[in-house]
Amino acid sequence: MQEIRFHGRGGQGTVVASVILAKAFFKAGYDVQTFPVFGVERRGAPVEAYLRLDHQKILIRSNLYTPDHIVVQDAKLFDVADVTRGLKPGGWILINGQKPPQGLDLSGFRVALVDGTRIALENRLGTRTHPIINTAMIGAFAKIMEVPSLEILQDAISEEIPIKIQANVDAARDAYAAVRF
Repeated sequence: MQEIRFHGRGGQGTVVASVILAKAFFKAGYDVQTFPVFGVERRGAPVEAYLRLDHQKILIRSNLYTPDHIVVQDAKLFDVADVTRGLKPGGWILINGQKPPQGLDLSGFRVALVDGTRIALENRLGTRTHPIINTAMIGAFAKIMEVPSLEILQDAISEEIPIKIQANVDAARDAYAAVRF
């Protein structure tokens, strides 16, 4: 079983990202679970969402404590939360940004970077002050995991996102191509 924890802020599409990715993994033949954890529900507040996936039926029904990988949609969250808590050694940390935050010891983990904010803005997703980066981040995540395929991910985005479908598909594709290891 693989467990993924998403870290973001309210309004960035963190929960929707986990739902779309769950649908894509389901289409790729996985059993999936996804669920959010909210504190204060308001724009800008820290949000976590969880995704489990396995080729076998998932019977566990608890919170996710030791993720295999994490997706960080706002690198400033490293300053206010223990984002890497419980992350298994060798796990991926996908960060929205051009470089990892300074002063962090990320040794023992694999780090990938994508400028999801730039990609969202180029695709006119959200506003300049509140870009919606979720589809860019899951495109980059699909690339680092090498699953689900970009085609399956694009289908899941098309089914889940009600507006700006092509812009969201383009953002996922752009991030898939732009992610750096």
